Amino acid sequence: MDAQLLGGALQGISCEKDVLIDILTQRCNSQRLMIAEAYRDMYGRDLITDLKENLSHHLKEVMVGLMYPPASYDAHELWHALKGVDTEEKCLIDILASRTNMEIFQMKEAYLMQYNNDLQQDIDSETSGHFRDTLMNLAQGTRMEGYADPSTAAQDAMILWEACQRKTGEHKNMLQMILCNKSYQQLWMVFQEFQSISGQDIVDAINECYDGYFQELLVAIVLCVRDKPSYFAYRLHNAIHDFGFHNKTVIRILIARSEIDLMTIRQRYKERYGKSLFHDIKVSLYTLLCIFSNGTIQTVPSPTTKIQRVHLPSLTHFTKKKIKKSNV
Repeated sequence: MDAQLLGGALQGISCEKDVLIDILTQRCNSQRLMIAEAYRDMYGRDLITDLKENLSHHLKEVMVGLMYPPASYDAHELWHALKGVDTEEKCLIDILASRTNMEIFQMKEAYLMQYNNDLQQDIDSETSGHFRDTLMNLAQGTRMEGYADPSTAAQDAMILWEACQRKTGEHKNMLQMILCNKSYQQLWMVFQEFQSISGQDIVDAINECYDGYFQELLVAIVLCVRDKPSYFAYRLHNAIHDFGFHNKTVIRILIARSEIDLMTIRQRYKERYGKSLFHDIKVSLYTLLCIFSNGTIQTVPSPTTKIQRVHLPSLTHFTKKKIKKSNV
């Protein structure tokens, strides 16, 4: 049924975008893959290709992004971040600082299959300095899991403190080796010991001692160790409230986390910023519509009406509705 409805929406005189949104944003990834298979059997066409041909701009990014398996979507985003006109460092940070060993392994496999390139080699060629070294370390996917040794936590904390004080190349390497390879459980203890030794939170120390994308990456790792949903709530808030609304960042996070921890991200967002994620996306989009309407604000719906189908329609669906069962 879903495949047939999508076929009708895509192959009619005009593309019925509402149908695409209502179906694809309300199915889980495995269901969407089944729909794509049924679509191919029914019409002899590839669903992703038809979506690309019939849609444009950010709606196309959302609908096509939803059709990728998680590892393939990460690979897709990393490829474009590395091989686009300009390297998108923040995308690299968001993905590599937050993924588990298994997710990184699957992502690298998908990257190789989709683009016939090695992810680590592309990181090496497209980035530089200690930022590159830290990304390369994360991309190995060799973080210890489930292991903690209280007897070494103070020693690791002292190394981090010295790295923040001296800032030599050797100390930077030692700092990123600890943050990229120690287990989350171990790092929790290390951060507590760091506070005791220095009288300062590790994030504040990093922000004072380093700058640039290297500093952003180190902070992202620490925040993900502490609470990934809070990190992504923070990233969404920045993306939504920066001038111009960072569409790609919002799209990437909502798609990538939709079946992992999006509900928790929504909770963290409301707790931290006092407004729901749905509310802030809707209001920000309304503001943009007013800005770019060349003064014809009367033609734009008010913030209290449903505007999700005017611009980035599926984003508000993600943040408000629950996934339904599919009738392929």
